[in-house]
Amino acid sequence: MKHIGIVACSAEGAALCYRTICQRALEYLGEHDHPRVTLDSIPMAATMPYFRSRDLAGVAGVLRQSLETLARAGADFAICPDNTCHLAFPLLEPSSPLPLLHIVRVVGEEARRLGYKKLGITGTAFLMDGGLYPEMLCREFEIDSCIPDAEARARIQEIIFRQLVNGEYPEESRIYLNRVIGDLARHGCDAVVLGCTELPILVRPADCPLPVLDSTRLLAHAALLTALRRD
Repeated sequence: MKHIGIVACSAEGAALCYRTICQRALEYLGEHDHPRVTLDSIPMAATMPYFRSRDLAGVAGVLRQSLETLARAGADFAICPDNTCHLAFPLLEPSSPLPLLHIVRVVGEEARRLGYKKLGITGTAFLMDGGLYPEMLCREFEIDSCIPDAEARARIQEIIFRQLVNGEYPEESRIYLNRVIGDLARHGCDAVVLGCTELPILVRPADCPLPVLDSTRLLAHAALLTALRRD
């Protein structure tokens, strides 16, 4: 089995990704077994100033340091369970010391498999304003997309950075996210991307107004399958 490296940018999202890899591995490998996983946890404080100044080269530099650590630890490839950090991937991938799985590509492949035509995109304001999902989904999968309005984007940003990354998941925030997702449904979306690694902990698929594409768990499963694949 290949050794999985995780570039961890938030504790909550990275923990969910790691747990998912280990739990899903039971289906393939049996009791107590999973691929080797090394997680390098970058403090969010290292990347936030670069995001605020829109310096994606700075973000890529921080991520590259983590990938170098994972490469020294013996990882064969890496994932980053942080959608927003993927904005820096065009600057990171050409010089990455490890092969990388791209979270938008993983989500797009699942959306295409399920036949979705228009996806609502939720996540940080950096991600929703950055055009990453709309551009890749259109270019690689011919899937349309839609983001919430400016007021909703600002509120979701506040929920993520004041609550979710700190392990707080208030019911009022879950209800608000459902209302935003309902608006996306009324704009013709047939599914919603939970494009922040903590959002799957908050949003409940059973009462969400749209089918959910859980970017965190989809990436974890893709990493597991990659680790088990014989090249």
